[in-house]
Amino acid sequence: MEKCIEDLERNLATIRTGRASVGILDGVQANYYGTPTPLSQMASLSTPDPSLIVIQPWDTSTIAAIEKAILTSDLGLNPTNDGKVVRLPIPPLTQERRKQLAKNVGQIGEQHRVAVRLVRQQANDQVKSHLKEKKISEDEEKDALKKVQELTNQYIEKVGELQKRKESEILEI
Repeated sequence: MEKCIEDLERNLATIRTGRASVGILDGVQANYYGTPTPLSQMASLSTPDPSLIVIQPWDTSTIAAIEKAILTSDLGLNPTNDGKVVRLPIPPLTQERRKQLAKNVGQIGEQHRVAVRLVRQQANDQVKSHLKEKKISEDEEKDALKKVQELTNQYIEKVGELQKRKESEILEI
């Protein structure tokens, strides 16, 4: 369940909020000598101001590959370069785009709630199999199932909190 929360945090970090964040480039991979490589492994990423990301590659011959990777990603951003660094201006989000992003956050949150429930089901199945094998008593089974449900409720609540925080961050102008 903890891994579900970590994955949710990673997914939410890649969603644009109108402010520059190097996290939105986590899923972008450039072709580096024939190998898809994450930008963070081939360049220094920084945000000198809230509306700009600066990508400074360690090998300047990769600037074209970095630009191409950003253009082909679904970020909707247009990079510019001066031969040494790639600048990625972050345009302000329109209200319609904000609503669409908030909807995407809701879908991601629901996917992670389902993942938490699947973990719960696996744990419940394991407890029930221990009962069948006479490793635990019926009282221990009931206690274990109750604890699993309490944990599930806690983690689903965490998913909801993370989702609400990201949605409010996106909808904030």
